[in-house]
Amino acid sequence: MSFLVDILAAMFRVSTPLALGSTGEVVTERSGVLNLGIEGTMYAGAFFGFYAAYQTDNRWVGLAAALAVGAIAATLLGFLTVTLGVNQHTAGLGLTLFLVGLSEFVNRAALGTGSGSSLKVRTFGQLRPFGIGGVFAQYGITYFTILVLIPVVWWMLRHTSIGLAITAVGENPEAADVAGINVRRTRYIALIIGGMLMAAGGAFITLGTLGTFTPDIIAGRGWVCLALVIFGRWSVVRALIGAFIFAFVYALQFRLRLLSGWEGVPFELLLALPYLATIVALVVSGRDAPYPGAYLKAFRRS
Repeated sequence: MSFLVDILAAMFRVSTPLALGSTGEVVTERSGVLNLGIEGTMYAGAFFGFYAAYQTDNRWVGLAAALAVGAIAATLLGFLTVTLGVNQHTAGLGLTLFLVGLSEFVNRAALGTGSGSSLKVRTFGQLRPFGIGGVFAQYGITYFTILVLIPVVWWMLRHTSIGLAITAVGENPEAADVAGINVRRTRYIALIIGGMLMAAGGAFITLGTLGTFTPDIIAGRGWVCLALVIFGRWSVVRALIGAFIFAFVYALQFRLRLLSGWEGVPFELLLALPYLATIVALVVSGRDAPYPGAYLKAFRRS
């Protein structure tokens, strides 16, 4: 029983940055814009959140800094793709390279750290509702993300004017423009909301679980989030389920390493299990995926 409890407890923690990142990407892609800068945005959120928290000795300042960086990164991507009409694949990948490089540069220049960091910040503590531990011993951000944020985003996209506008410009921007919706402004709003959530996902790793920053700390989680969006068919709830599946397999492979009888299995193979599970789920669910109607299409008002 303790084996399963440990895996489930770890699953919720591991899924938190994925849930934040994939939710942000869902909001962005529902507007018709693909943000391949998600990996870099999460990376920058992780670093600058840590950097601000280290300089101020305040975790909340660090989280606010991460959100600000996410908004700035999303605005830059919006300028390139929405305003200038640059190819979204090129702009997104370029943004990731820029943000990763910028974070590494500041890390070395301002903190003097290289391949690893001995600098630490106080992390957000875990909550134990009613004194209950085990699976329920989770970070407040985890509880907020799963129980509050994702339901709110789901409701926003379905039942509010801004959510319906985001969906409209993602399906048919010309018709939305005729209906009086400002397509560019709506896409900027979706990008900024999404960018802030992505950066928060990165900041959770440094401010919630590790308390430090090391190079390659995101380790491809941004690309996993992109797969989760397709797996979830642009639904924040289905994307969350996908994040749980990935996190469960991820936690399982760590526990398997500690069990007797698994010593002969290369740890690289076990480490690849969650990514293989993601690929399989993507292949199965990605067939005939209902992409937004204006996906990857720049809007030019005639």
